[in-house]
Amino acid sequence: MLENLEEIELVGLLNKIKEIKTDGWLVMQICATKIGENYELLYTFGKDYDVKHVKITVEPGVHVPSVTDIFPAAFLYENEIHDLFGIEVDGINHDYKGGLYRTATPAPFA
Repeated sequence: MLENLEEIELVGLLNKIKEIKTDGWLVMQICATKIGENYELLYTFGKDYDVKHVKITVEPGVHVPSVTDIFPAAFLYENEIHDLFGIEVDGINHDYKGGLYRTATPAPFA
């Protein structure tokens, strides 16, 4: 079990990420995991020596808003999530449109 984990609804994602940025946290990673038929996206942030996590769960076919307007470096994580899991991320700055990774099958972890 992760410490400092907050589970939120998709609708509140951008407001939560803006709040975290305003409080001085930096994005460390964003990852996806398939749990049953759904996907969990885990956003991890660091500040000084502290770490916190925000998790959302989305169903297949649901579009997730990009956080690259808040954390520009997130474009790599979001492209990876799209390419490997097939999760649509809307509004990615520097969107590679499925071309960040070369895989034998599209979205191999979908």
